[in-house]
Amino acid sequence: MKKFSIKKEQLRELFKSFSNLNVLIIGDVMLDCYLWGKVNRISPEAPVPIVAVNRKERRLGGAANVALNIQALGANPVLCSVIGVDHEGQVLLDLLKYQRLSQKGILKSRDRVTTIKTRVIGNNSQLLRVDEEVEVDISQSETNQLLTLISHIIQYDKIDVIIFEDYNKGLITPRLISKVVELAKNKGIPTCVDPKKRNFTAYKGVNLFKPNLKELREGLKIDTSADNVKELQRAVSSFRVKQKFETALITLAEKGVITNSRSVKEHIPAHIRSIADVSGAGDTVISVAALFRALDCHDVLTATLANLAGGLVCEQVGVVPVNKERLLEEALKLDIVK
Repeated sequence: MKKFSIKKEQLRELFKSFSNLNVLIIGDVMLDCYLWGKVNRISPEAPVPIVAVNRKERRLGGAANVALNIQALGANPVLCSVIGVDHEGQVLLDLLKYQRLSQKGILKSRDRVTTIKTRVIGNNSQLLRVDEEVEVDISQSETNQLLTLISHIIQYDKIDVIIFEDYNKGLITPRLISKVVELAKNKGIPTCVDPKKRNFTAYKGVNLFKPNLKELREGLKIDTSADNVKELQRAVSSFRVKQKFETALITLAEKGVITNSRSVKEHIPAHIRSIADVSGAGDTVISVAALFRALDCHDVLTATLANLAGGLVCEQVGVVPVNKERLLEEALKLDIVK
């Protein structure tokens, strides 16, 4: 097979083209709360560090972090999710407004709480995470309301790609998946998925399926290691054909990614980096992959750039969106760019 390459000018043009894209993101949103501080001693009450907090911060998390990544890359995100009728839900809406992200796809539910992940950071290392959430599926009536919202957005917003960002918090149900995939197919809109275990086999017929290795092992009930790329490719190929995916993209942490489609089966190694925090890397990978998929780019280019972006955000503590200028700058140095 002829080795893939792209000219520098073509790559620059692709990055410019992001600004023409509208991306519908369907998934579980959450508040990422941070308590930052110093650790100088161990508690006399239990063998745990005492964090003297000097800064508190709230950020958009989950599917809302995907929206931030899409925005940071220059495209226009439209977020569809559900939040509680609570103080944290209002904080999340305020953060969306502050970031100039649309709230039109946000559904408020009196039966749910807004998901919060609180991370305690001491001396720039994450020491603890506390989750407040409801994980049961949204009701039939809420699913119907969400489908009405999504249909309206697909009808009137010229959507170029749809991302399912599944965090197992109950927003995404098999019925929601099948209805949205059907709507997307009718409109010729590609669908990309960042899955979790619960709905792993429900995403039949999507264009791009992006689990990490842990999710793949749990979903397929296999025990293959990241070092055994050939065996992984075989398992992924079989699953891809069965599920009628166009492309599967598997992230392997420090081992890079593998991309698997009918015509391409490649392993792309990770770049050597100083890893500070892997939180949110998957959000960045699916965001970059979805934009390149919307532009109908080659699987190798899509996987390579998504892999590069995921590594870049791991260099910073906490969940942060990718920096478009830095991504392009590093992309232009890649072997496949001539």
